[in-house]
Amino acid sequence: MSARPAHLSTLLAAGLTAVLAVTMVAPARDAGDREPDRTSVELVARESTNKPTPGAFTGYGFDQCLAPTQKTMDTWMEHSPFKAVGIYISGNSRHCRDQPNLTPAWVSRQLARGWHLLPITLGPQASCATRYPKYGKNIDPTINPDSSNNYRKARVQGKKEAEKAVSVAGSLGIVPKSTLFYDLEAFDIGQAACRMSAIQFVHAWSKRLKELGYKSGFYSSAASGIKMLDDIRRTHPGKFVLPNTLWIARWDGKANTTVSTSYLGPKAWLPGRRVKQYQGGHDEKWGGVTINIDRNFLDLGGMVAASETHCGGIAVDLASYPTLRVPTATATPPAKAVKALQCLLTEKKLYTGKIHGRYDAPTRRAAQAWQVKKGFPARNMWGRRDWMTLSSAGSVPVLKYGSTGAAVRRAQRAMNAAMPARKIKVNGVFDATMATHVGAYRRKIGMTSYNIVSTATWKKLQAGKH
Repeated sequence: MSARPAHLSTLLAAGLTAVLAVTMVAPARDAGDREPDRTSVELVARESTNKPTPGAFTGYGFDQCLAPTQKTMDTWMEHSPFKAVGIYISGNSRHCRDQPNLTPAWVSRQLARGWHLLPITLGPQASCATRYPKYGKNIDPTINPDSSNNYRKARVQGKKEAEKAVSVAGSLGIVPKSTLFYDLEAFDIGQAACRMSAIQFVHAWSKRLKELGYKSGFYSSAASGIKMLDDIRRTHPGKFVLPNTLWIARWDGKANTTVSTSYLGPKAWLPGRRVKQYQGGHDEKWGGVTINIDRNFLDLGGMVAASETHCGGIAVDLASYPTLRVPTATATPPAKAVKALQCLLTEKKLYTGKIHGRYDAPTRRAAQAWQVKKGFPARNMWGRRDWMTLSSAGSVPVLKYGSTGAAVRRAQRAMNAAMPARKIKVNGVFDATMATHVGAYRRKIGMTSYNIVSTATWKKLQAGKH
């Protein structure tokens, strides 16, 4: 995106709110408003198995004008910190109007791999924007500032852009309940007709998207479009249909969604309804592949994992995983650890006895069956390597900041076994603390210190490398 969060201090006079309160009126219902036509979007919902996007997610993302190739996306999933990507799907004012890589198959592939997509439309821009129209007023006209009939022409434009975006989204397999973002580049919000027509346009965009079963998103610079909407939220509560999610351009280099309160109220669009573009265009290289990107941080919720139950309530998430040896007259393996082992072996269909916490012969035979299955010698001892291989067994999705779920728990258990001194909390959430543990594990076994459980990292965990 090219909206640089300009500091428009001369345009944000103290009297702006007062001007808004005097001049703004509630949006009228367009004469051409009709009942929502849901046929096409319902058809998409029935025919696609894609999940709504971006969904609940907190973590890092990037955006680039041209949708990257599949090879690039796969490489960056394996090596970069990002799990979200902004893609331009519609709008005559966008620079990348030709998107050769952007197909239904591309969308489905990214969603299946765990990417969170942020679909973007860059259509009519504010009438006072200095860089638009980009291609000519007959190709990409700006928002009409005509104030007649309460800016009806601007509302009509916003409604049409929403319908077009939904049509394109549906053709790509971006299903209802997804958030579609409108990109309104920086402009002078001190010009009343320009500002007010933009507000009516965004109102109509948001209203029509919601009628068609999608969620409304809005991208702009903190000092222009974002401040404009927050002023309206405060001065005319309930009078306008506002976006569900704000995407704030504020290039301060801080990976958070905090914005100066002179632009946006500290509680506005919270919790979980903000994205912040915190760094503008620059080259980044991951896995040997370089892209020119903007960096983003998403705060859309999702940093929680569903609870798990194993074997009717047996605890398998231990603070430490001790070595188990044949009991003697003076030493008995801890029952809690043995129960965890028996449960995990039961889930692998190798142990069929009762989960009683005794490291007896049937338990050892089941443990030895697992060791042989993994290519290790069968032993009466069950050690750190064995705990790692058993705890991490299963699918190998790439995990990074923002990942949640059962796979994260498996990685946490395995690294707890590999690095008992770190006492990793097994909660299924890949947060900043988990990222630190992952980096420590990778360094410990001689890998690069990226804080990502990549396919190569899973290979080490499942081989018991410690």
